[in-house]
Amino acid sequence: MTFGEAKDKFIHTWGTLATQWGINRSMAQLHAVLLISPEALSTEDVMEQLQISRGNASMNLRDLMDWGLVYKQLKPGERREFFVAEKDIWKVARQVAKERRRREITPVVEVLNELKAIPADTPEAQEFQRVIGGLSSVVGFADNTLNAVIKAEENWLIGQFLNVFR
Repeated sequence: MTFGEAKDKFIHTWGTLATQWGINRSMAQLHAVLLISPEALSTEDVMEQLQISRGNASMNLRDLMDWGLVYKQLKPGERREFFVAEKDIWKVARQVAKERRRREITPVVEVLNELKAIPADTPEAQEFQRVIGGLSSVVGFADNTLNAVIKAEENWLIGQFLNVFR
């Protein structure tokens, strides 16, 4: 396999993987291009490499910056903006966990806590509370797990995984 083939395969695979994180494929592929680039790239560079429109590139760069995965980098004498991805994969994993928690888990926790206050004075309301309680347990576990990843240092996380398999 040539470098070009390996690069294309990585970009495609990263795009597929990241859809599991709640990131769209184009955004993930753009992230992959920046992740493996040895230098900051302009919007035009990204457009050319991925064969995407300026609007698509600009929107996804903005979203990646919102996620904390990509940063602007200024180059002296250049009017164009350049972008660089966070290269520390452990930081990327923690940032993705943090954003997923903020965007997905926290709002669900708030709603479930509100629903727990409904009086269980009928059989239907009791069943409702039983289901809400179960959901709260699962969502609480997910929240605690993501929180552990967010707060984890690389060595601690590796140790936790190794302990699971012992």
